[in-house]
Amino acid sequence: MRFTLSATALALTLTATLLAQPYTSKPLHTDKFRQLEELLPTPNEQRTASGAPGHAYWQQRADYVIDASLDDAKQSLNGAATITYHNASPDALAYLWLQLDPNIFAHDSDNRTTSASPRATPGANPLDKFPYASLEALLLQESYDSDLKISAVTDAAGAALPHTVVKTMMRIDLPAPLAAGAKITFKVTWSYLINNAKLLSLRCGYEYFEKDKNYLYEIAQWFPRMAAYNDTMGWQHKQYLGRCEFTLEFGDYLVRLTVPSDHIVSATGVLQNPEQVLSVTQRERLKAAATAPKPVFIVTPAEAKAAETGKPNGTKTWIFKADNVRDFAFASSRKFIWDAMGAPHHVSPDPKQPVMAMSFYPNEAEPLWSKYSTHAIIHTLDIYSKHTFAYPYAVAQSINGPIGGMEYPMICFNGPRPTEDGTYSKATKYALISVIIHEVGHNYFPMIVNSDERQWTWMDEGLNSFVQTLAEQQWEKDYPSRRAEARDLVGYMTGEGQVPIMTNSESIAQLGPNAYGKPAVALNILRETILGRDLFDHAFKTYAQRWAFKRPYPADFFRTMEDASGIDLDWFWRGWFYTNDHVDISLDAVRAYTLDTRDPAIEKPRAKQEKADRPRTPAQTRNATLPKRIDAYPELRDFYNDYDEATILPSDKKKYEELLKTLAKDKVRPEILKTKRNFYLVEFSNVGGLVMPIVLKIDYSDGSTEELRIPAEIWRVDNAKAAKLIMTEKEVKALQIDPHEEIGDADVENNFWPRRPIKSRFQLFKEPIDTSPMKELKGEAEKSKKASDKKSDAKADEKKPEETK
Repeated sequence: MRFTLSATALALTLTATLLAQPYTSKPLHTDKFRQLEELLPTPNEQRTASGAPGHAYWQQRADYVIDASLDDAKQSLNGAATITYHNASPDALAYLWLQLDPNIFAHDSDNRTTSASPRATPGANPLDKFPYASLEALLLQESYDSDLKISAVTDAAGAALPHTVVKTMMRIDLPAPLAAGAKITFKVTWSYLINNAKLLSLRCGYEYFEKDKNYLYEIAQWFPRMAAYNDTMGWQHKQYLGRCEFTLEFGDYLVRLTVPSDHIVSATGVLQNPEQVLSVTQRERLKAAATAPKPVFIVTPAEAKAAETGKPNGTKTWIFKADNVRDFAFASSRKFIWDAMGAPHHVSPDPKQPVMAMSFYPNEAEPLWSKYSTHAIIHTLDIYSKHTFAYPYAVAQSINGPIGGMEYPMICFNGPRPTEDGTYSKATKYALISVIIHEVGHNYFPMIVNSDERQWTWMDEGLNSFVQTLAEQQWEKDYPSRRAEARDLVGYMTGEGQVPIMTNSESIAQLGPNAYGKPAVALNILRETILGRDLFDHAFKTYAQRWAFKRPYPADFFRTMEDASGIDLDWFWRGWFYTNDHVDISLDAVRAYTLDTRDPAIEKPRAKQEKADRPRTPAQTRNATLPKRIDAYPELRDFYNDYDEATILPSDKKKYEELLKTLAKDKVRPEILKTKRNFYLVEFSNVGGLVMPIVLKIDYSDGSTEELRIPAEIWRVDNAKAAKLIMTEKEVKALQIDPHEEIGDADVENNFWPRRPIKSRFQLFKEPIDTSPMKELKGEAEKSKKASDKKSDAKADEKKPEETK
């Protein structure tokens, strides 16, 4: 390539030593760096352009006083709730909506009528392999009909209020619109049959223990709960279909739970009457646990075991109070072991008391639970508080029962247990620690940062899964986190049947990788590769603190992360959250250049040497030994037969001298022509479609290495092609994209220059021996004959004289 010299500037002339296809491309019609403002809602007085709540932000509130009784003989629950609803909106409300979640088990519920057949193998015919548990559940559904039976809805004076049940929702028509800033108190009474969670499990239910004939209850979504009314959607009364979780209002709860007298109860909130429900010994142990260096048994394994064979002598009422929570759940059983420990460094609403971490579990969970559960709770509070805000509640509890993993304010249900002999696998151990971290972590997202779960699963599950991995990695070195690294998500990102993260919760395909894994990996990349830990941690904590005890939506998260970090991330949200693109950056070509000094004394010998160093073709090699006519007729030789092409001509000198004069006139240093550098033009293509930073490792021929981190903005003009010029004193030996496997590049084969073989393994197998009905029946006949002959020989042997024997 040749570049023309001007009077004011010098263009460097580079000599290519490695040939490649010319770098040409056409810009794509799509602009992956287009700003998201066209997709996000317009900022207003409630939600600002910075992502913060506006000066006119408002949200509703609902306070509850609940009396409920648990019937252990019938596995049923009866309750009455007095609800005070505060209308903080600027709107007058003609009616109120409440959630009746147990109605999901009704015969005509949308959950049942729209449920698809379970598939043992993805993509297979659903009835090719049908799980036993699925058939058991279908058979149970034929007789089990546990919708929530509403017996009365009245106002504060006891007058009936008209109401309409709409599947899993109930509308209460008010006698007059509830004015802005006003409140209303009303009462609802109800009952329902508790579901067998081992067969029909939707986040709650009971477990029956055949050996000791006892029940363990994990009760949630058990009372009529106020639906959310907000500035974004109005009433959020989307039906409960099972997958989507909940959208709720904050409030204060006073709950009185009447249970069999020998039951131990764990619940959202702080126990108000320990003197009436706990023994003196239990109260003393609980007091000691607050300052103990390790978990203390409040109910020991032996005491819990003894209780399994006992009988209640009536009932007890446990009273719990919980302030500023969005929900209430509880667990009850005579089988519970109970251990507790004060969480150091965490102050409860009562400054004289630490936050109490407590675990409740049957003997079937030992020895795993007493070793890990309460420690995992405290560890979660430590790490999550560091990245968000101080834990604001007095207790945090983990319950073992039939539910694999589910969260509520101050309490969560977690399933992993050892086998019957008390042993457990490595997978079970880490599954328990991880699920406790995850479910306790949900206290932060969405129990406090109160996102709309019914609409956006990723806003709590994805963010929580991300912080979960931070906590796991500080539990022990090389903790086996499942959703920590981008490389673990490559199979999903390149697979079929995806939908974007920004998909309504009920319409998500492959819920786990979509709403948990992909957002967690995206945030990990944002933290480690794009923003760096300092910028990311500041922005993430800003979001958590801005929206604690408020209801954020996706735009609030996106805008806050940009506002607090100072980095435009619209391209990142667009690619990761709004598309199904994946990461595959190809290293297409490398062109190596050196500087043409224009000095004939240097360039002519170099050109001669480069020509001599070129490999000789087979024809040139074979022709070299053939007789030459010029050797037979020397008179044919002339000046050019002996002329050295490296000879410097007067015109060459004159041309070079004129160049130097021009440079001096233009005030360009002539020594710049002698710059000793290697220039490498590296060309990339975006095969996967997801624009990402390019992490490039450079190996030099002297054995040293260097790493370039090229921001994603390299793709801003052309989303499909990009090029980078590398200038170095060293000679480049090799290049590699994504050397640390941090961006999840799907195809490692195109990440190397020069290309490298991709290592893998294969297995040998023994071909199966063919069989046939004839062979099978012949073998069976031979076995029968041998058995018959053996029997005959035994009888003959018995008839022989004793002396012969």
